[in-house]
Order: sequence, then C-alpha cells, then structure tokens
Amino acid sequence: MQETPTYFLLEIKHKTAYITVNRPDKLNALNTLVLAELAKILATLKEDEDVHGIILTGAGDKAFVAGADIKEFQEFSADEAWQLSKSGQEEVMDELYTFPKPVIAAINGFALGGGLELAMACHIRVASELAKMGLPEVSLGIIPGYGGTQRLPQLVGRGKALEMIMTGEMIDAADARQWGLVNYVVSPGELISTCEKLLEKMYQRSQTAIAEAIRVVNIGLMEPEKGYEEEMDAFAAAFDTPDFKEGVTAFLEKRKPNF
Repeated sequence: MQETPTYFLLEIKHKTAYITVNRPDKLNALNTLVLAELAKILATLKEDEDVHGIILTGAGDKAFVAGADIKEFQEFSADEAWQLSKSGQEEVMDELYTFPKPVIAAINGFALGGGLELAMACHIRVASELAKMGLPEVSLGIIPGYGGTQRLPQLVGRGKALEMIMTGEMIDAADARQWGLVNYVVSPGELISTCEKLLEKMYQRSQTAIAEAIRVVNIGLMEPEKGYEEEMDAFAAAFDTPDFKEGVTAFLEKRKPNF
C-alpha cells in the first residue's frame, strides 16, 4: 500500500494479509469512508502476487464490526440510501464474495448489521466463543442493505434468516455454529491461529484451482441454471494448466506438489 490506511491496520506476512478494522472507539462501525478505504485495500491485495489469502477482523475485544454508523443515515434521502447500498454491495461486499483468494472473517466480538453482512461476504467465518451476531435493521425501520437478505438465507435457511431479520435479535456463537452461519467457534486466544491454520492448508493447494472453485461455487449460488455447465468448463480448462500437470506428476511420484 502506498498510502497508510486511516481506518484499518494492514499487515502482510507469510502470504497472508491481515486486515483489521481500526475504529475500536466506534465499535469498528462502517461508514462511507471506511467502506471506500476497504475497497481500495481489496483492489490492491487482489493484484499482489505475494498475498494468497486474507484474514479480516476488528480492533479491540468488543466488536468485529458492530454495524453501520447510524449518524450518517440521518440526513440521507431515498436516492442517497440507494447509492449507499449499491456502492457498499458492489465495491466491498461483492468484491469479498468473489475475491479469487481465500478470505476468512475472524469474528472477535459483535458482528451486527453491516458487520454481519461483511462477515457473510467472506468465504469462511471463524467466531470467538464470545461473539454475538445479528441483523437489527428492522429496529430502525429499515432492512439490511449490504446483501444480508440474500446471503443469510443461503447460509442458515429461509426460516432462521427471517426469524433473525424480523426479530432483529442477536444469536451467540454456539447458535451461529449450529445454524451454519460460522464454520468454527474457538476461544478468543485461538481465533487468529485457527484462521491461519486453515489458510496454511489452502496454501499447499493450487491457487489457480482455488480461484476457479470460488468462482464456480458462487455462480451456482447466484445463477443456479449455469452452475453445472460452468463446473464442466472449469474442470476441463484446468487440464491445460501448469498446476494440473504438477499436481498429477507429484501424485504419481508420491511427493508433495510444488504449486
């Protein structure tokens, strides 16, 4: 990064980019400036060949991201709110969702509203046992605007998603794990190391194959009628890649592949 982030801490080591939302006094709440800066960080990391994966978390021990900065909403017109939703979805949430490298949300505390939507846009979620999650927007007379009404049902099913959205109530980490909202629940001290261990396993695999797997899984969810055909095309295209040749050769020679 040429510019020092204002609202984030960014560290890159051992192929992993650690992105930390750094507004602990605001419980790491999102606003337009925070989202714009995150979009720039993601664009840079996407092109950085030294970065193979991302861990996204929040500063402090209270919140991952405790929602949007509500004060910013007060003066918005409907048109401004639509643009906020559009830019947030397209420039940040969709970028995370389709990111060609593994992205893990390390949920260290409250993940509410836009914070839960941010976590749901990541490929995998690991939660501290102290974490709380929810979409409380109906308490403000609005609904989720960063993809929550679409991604939550994909993860927990329509019934549980509507319960969470319509009551606006939080669930704890154990419930989130039971419903498939998070992949793992661990102690606070194991949160980052658990994410690192997952990424280390992925780094031993083909990065080109992982990128294609992310793309095809997403197509199957967003455009189900195209999913199987895209899988067949991507499967066939992989046979022409150097990673396929190295992977098969390594398997036959009974050694670890050097991707």
